[in-house]
Amino acid sequence: MNVLTGYIVREILKGSFVAAILLLTLFNLFTFSDQLKDLGKGHYGLKEIFYYVALGSPSVFYELMPASALLGSLFILGAMGNNRELIAMRAAGLSILGIIRSVMLAGAILVIISILVGEFLAPAAERTAQMIKVAAVDEGKVIMSVKYGLWLREGNKFINVRKIEDDGSLADISIYELDDRRHLRHSIHAEKAVFQGNEQWKLEKIEQSDISIEQMTASKQSEQIWQSTVAPDLLEIVVVNPNNLSMYDLAMYIEYLKDNHQKSHEFELAFWGRVVNPLVVFVMLLVSAPFVIGVKRGVNVGARMMIGVVIGMVFNIIDKIVGHIGLIYDLNPPLMAVAPSLIVLVAALYALNRVQE
Repeated sequence: MNVLTGYIVREILKGSFVAAILLLTLFNLFTFSDQLKDLGKGHYGLKEIFYYVALGSPSVFYELMPASALLGSLFILGAMGNNRELIAMRAAGLSILGIIRSVMLAGAILVIISILVGEFLAPAAERTAQMIKVAAVDEGKVIMSVKYGLWLREGNKFINVRKIEDDGSLADISIYELDDRRHLRHSIHAEKAVFQGNEQWKLEKIEQSDISIEQMTASKQSEQIWQSTVAPDLLEIVVVNPNNLSMYDLAMYIEYLKDNHQKSHEFELAFWGRVVNPLVVFVMLLVSAPFVIGVKRGVNVGARMMIGVVIGMVFNIIDKIVGHIGLIYDLNPPLMAVAPSLIVLVAALYALNRVQE
């Protein structure tokens, strides 16, 4: 790595991290403001809100990394252009391709950091944040939130919920009831549970086992009413969420859903989104190059930032629209995850080619 390349890499990294900190602060302020509406519910106080916001920050940082790279590179390269540093670099023998290569090297470092945060820190921190909130708001009900579901305790009953459907019903739910000596007495597995109101759930397609010292009996029922104080809004917070899983966990959960003949499209789209998201950093950095190299030196910082904000917003809107279309029409998840980035990449390469002509 020569001196000029190292200089560009360091400056791009500094600009990207400053942008990430500013965006993260802004998003955390919105999150904090949103959480204040639950202040005072149970034992959910300011301390718990601060914990919730802090533990949610790695996930937000991971999601913001492409936008941060775009804004940071626009600011840094734009400043270099205004200060005639890029002209000096080119006069010293560094080509446009060399400048872009240096920017991409900075992108590789950002991608490594993004993967480390997104795969090893964010999922566990997000699950912990949700558990802190639920434990404070609904004290005593939640025992453990794990990768593949939620465990709750209600008296002598232990409940495991694997999935929540779009309509609020539960899927793949198991209930274990102990006696006073903590021996297992009843075990129920239901394919579906629908909330009926008044603390009642209707269990559907049930397999029940009754256990005693003398014998164990098994039976099946089409449906059964289950009395429980467990509320749907509690479960919506902590039941398996794609944002709480790493790529490996998503792959394992997708395999589990397919083995049990359940819909996995949402989790497949989340998996491929995780695969593509770090690579979007490269695309965003590539997008910044033609706007800086092709724009006249007199363009101010505010104009460059506006360019970055517009590009980031348009990309995010397109990405969300394509993702929802994929979910609605069960389209190919890898294609739906990659398509927005490919469109932007082609546009960036075309613009870059025009600049070099």
